[in-house]
Amino acid sequence: MFQNRKEGFALALPAALFIGILFLLPVGILLSEAFQLDGGWSLQGYIDFISKPLNQTVFLRTLKLGFLVAAVSAVIGYASAFCIVNLDPKSRGRIFGMVVLPLMISPVARTYAWIVILGRTGIVNDAIIGLGLSDTPIRILFTETAVFLGLLQLFLPLMIISLVSSMENLPRDAISAARVLGANWLQVFTKIILPLTKEGLVMGGTLVFTGSLTAYITPAILGGAKVLMLETLLYQKVSVSNDYVSASIIATILIAMCFGTNLLLKRIATARE
Repeated sequence: MFQNRKEGFALALPAALFIGILFLLPVGILLSEAFQLDGGWSLQGYIDFISKPLNQTVFLRTLKLGFLVAAVSAVIGYASAFCIVNLDPKSRGRIFGMVVLPLMISPVARTYAWIVILGRTGIVNDAIIGLGLSDTPIRILFTETAVFLGLLQLFLPLMIISLVSSMENLPRDAISAARVLGANWLQVFTKIILPLTKEGLVMGGTLVFTGSLTAYITPAILGGAKVLMLETLLYQKVSVSNDYVSASIIATILIAMCFGTNLLLKRIATARE
């Protein structure tokens, strides 16, 4: 047993050194700059950052869009996963392949496609004007709605994949037995499906929420300077203002939000047991 542990440690050591030197050390140095002030350690940088109205607005917008994308992804993901796992094997493979297919396309291309759809001369505005709902094009690009749609389309497959993996392990007769005993579909979902697929929900929710918080391309293209989020604000602080202290503060906040969300989801899942 001891020899096996030593062999396992030796095999894991190169990967641990690689992660520690090339990831943890640079991130630690970056984050430490946010706590330094006049040669000492202080939280004043965070206080000054949070006290600015613009930063408060950007923080709340990022948090709101992250939660909205995760929540809507969970609703659509459960419905999609339930349909997929109840298909015959051949159809299930085809539909699941269609879910995975967008992940093989560059996020840049997928995001620029929304410009064709949501632009002033795009498909949506052409339909609105054609139906007589408006005489002039509606501004959809560079709004929170555009960013929400882009992030939802970008990360929804991750939620569906996580929930499909969990639902495939559901007992086949659990749902039918509950229906025979008189449970409605809401009771079936809350009492059977949700508790038995909570691991998939935690994994999918973490991937979607943290991805929405840290995505840069989609908010930058669909939101621009009018809909700033923390990740686009971080880019501005580094590339435009050369304010590395504020960039470190934003990076620290993003990392804390990602880890905090994962712990919160795990705690909620555990509390339901």
